[in-house]
Amino acid sequence: MPHTDIWTFQANLPGTRDALVGCDVEARDGSIGKVDEATPETGRAYIVVDTGPWIFGRKVVIPAGTIERIDLAANKISVALTKDQIKDSPEYDPDRFDEDYRARLGTDYEPYLH
Repeated sequence: MPHTDIWTFQANLPGTRDALVGCDVEARDGSIGKVDEATPETGRAYIVVDTGPWIFGRKVVIPAGTIERIDLAANKISVALTKDQIKDSPEYDPDRFDEDYRARLGTDYEPYLH
């Protein structure tokens, strides 16, 4: 994967923040849930995925740079992560979403992008 900025959508991906909400999210080894919210902020973009019953209703943040494909016609987003990598990530906490939290996520996910 040539794209290395973990917090920026790849330039060739279609969609807007509103179009991504509700999309199914597929890890490399299966479905992980649906997009609950998304932000397109340059250098700070991410989606929040509601994992539903798969990991007991946890919500996790997936940095935009891990998204490989967006298929709006199929309502599906594919990420460059496995289910275990996502399951082991910190739970989304909107009250704690600060620079320290983002740095931790970057540390957790960055090794999987190369």
